[in-house]
Amino acid sequence: MKTALVQYSPEWENIEKNIDKIERLLSGINLPLDLIVFPEMTLTGFTMNQKDFGEDIDGASFRYFMDLSNRQKTDVICGIIEKEGSNYYNSAVHFSKGLIAAVYRKIHLFSHSKENNYYAKGNDPVVTKVDGIKTGLSVCYDLRFPELYRLLRKEGSEILIDIANWPVDRIEHWRVLLRARAIENQSYVIGVNRTGNDPFYKYNGFSSVYDPMGNLITEAKDEEKVLIADLDIDDLRKTRDKFKFGEDICLI
Repeated sequence: MKTALVQYSPEWENIEKNIDKIERLLSGINLPLDLIVFPEMTLTGFTMNQKDFGEDIDGASFRYFMDLSNRQKTDVICGIIEKEGSNYYNSAVHFSKGLIAAVYRKIHLFSHSKENNYYAKGNDPVVTKVDGIKTGLSVCYDLRFPELYRLLRKEGSEILIDIANWPVDRIEHWRVLLRARAIENQSYVIGVNRTGNDPFYKYNGFSSVYDPMGNLITEAKDEEKVLIADLDIDDLRKTRDKFKFGEDICLI
């Protein structure tokens, strides 16, 4: 599965400029892609101004990523501030060839930055299909809670994705946790982080892909870059068949 990880420095709360940035970054990619993955809150940054940027299906972010996935004839996973009634959610949205395939609402809200004061928590883990491959979705802080990923594995996920705005001060946690989620679940793990600054934090990327044995496939440090990774699902299945750890999982 040919996968692109878009690591970039979004302009704070500027959807129009960020769309332009993404278009420039993707313009240099000529390969056919099965999946494009973007950071958390892709077009706004990690804002608590949810009332200004919350969207329903007719919003600017939804419309842009629908169009992008349709133009590229591929799947897209990105971060959108989703509005439903009086609630706002920090969501990972899966678009497939112009249609919404799945929406995951972040379960673990980052209380350290008061995210829980502005956003409602999700309740349901989400496993979607990308090119027929079961894929579990998560957002940033979720990465610290392995029980979510264990459930995603039990539901058949072969790819685990975490989209994030993970700051430089704790970047080594990000790197270790991504690798741990890959090893313990014998899954490909895709982590897409941002670079640059917002009014509160500094970010230095380290978007990366780990294979089911915890080997690093690709990584981008502190730069705007589109990483390309080819995920070998047959190899993943051979690994799981050789080391049948998944059959011994006991959820307590």
